[in-house]
Amino acid sequence: MSRRSAHTRTPSHDVRPHSRQRRRRRRFRSKHLPYLLVVPAVVLEIAIHVIPMLVGVWMSLLELTQFHIQDWSTAPFVGLGNYRATLDVNTETGKALLHSFWITVVYTTLSVFLSWLLGISAAVFLQRPFRGRALLRTLFLTPYALPVYAAVITWGFLFQRDTGLINHVLVDQLGLVGGDRPFWLIGENSFFALLTVSVWRMWPFAFLCLTAGLQNVPPDLYEAAAIDGAGFWWRLRSVTLPTLRPINQVLLLVLFLWTFNDFNTPYVLFGGSAPQEADLISIHIYDSSFSTWDFGAGSAMSVALLLFLLLVTAVYLIFTNRRRHHA
Repeated sequence: MSRRSAHTRTPSHDVRPHSRQRRRRRRFRSKHLPYLLVVPAVVLEIAIHVIPMLVGVWMSLLELTQFHIQDWSTAPFVGLGNYRATLDVNTETGKALLHSFWITVVYTTLSVFLSWLLGISAAVFLQRPFRGRALLRTLFLTPYALPVYAAVITWGFLFQRDTGLINHVLVDQLGLVGGDRPFWLIGENSFFALLTVSVWRMWPFAFLCLTAGLQNVPPDLYEAAAIDGAGFWWRLRSVTLPTLRPINQVLLLVLFLWTFNDFNTPYVLFGGSAPQEADLISIHIYDSSFSTWDFGAGSAMSVALLLFLLLVTAVYLIFTNRRRHHA
């Protein structure tokens, strides 16, 4: 009996260590595996965003001009001197930056509003199924799918004064503009040309997000509103917009940040140097850094812009969260 009992106990002693090891592995995986999966993303985020941002902050504290660009160690430390020089509205540099800031605010406000308005209009129009709806959705998303540089370069050709399609249609075909052909890429019209390209590029993204949000609206709400005698505008105001409120909160913030920081569109459209009427702050910072070779002042403007956008984002999120809690 003793031999049998010993023989029967040995497998149990062999199984227990293996089961303990498996439990330890499972605990390790459950506790540490999520962090290990996040490590590559954190490393890339630090390398691509955090380190360049810290370098930019350090550059803003130096008098980093063309005389010291080869050896940063020789650049004098000026502390907040670059911020005082660029943010002082009594100086020419400060006045130019303030002018560019207000141009960017107006441009961003109009672009975001028009992009959202076109997006919600197209999304509501294509909400109900009909023949050709898939084709229209594809056409509406084409501007968002095109490469930025190819699309903006094409618009640059369309806005040419003598050979552009815009003047050909407005002046030659429709006769809406009399006299000489207008300039679209210089002078006062440059702002409207830039706004047109921005809205054309951004509204398909708003349309895509709002279309996805409308798929979650229960049809019973529209049927109940129709039974109560509600018209189109009442249903839009009382059913559609309240349902899309969470999506609109995120969408407006994303559109604001993208448009306010937009550099590719004005840079490609105007060939690197924008007119005064379309001098966005991103182009202004680029010109201040690479045209005058004053990288310290340009870095100070960039850091100030970053702080402004962080402040606007924080205020917007606090305001929207309070409205959500009250609702």
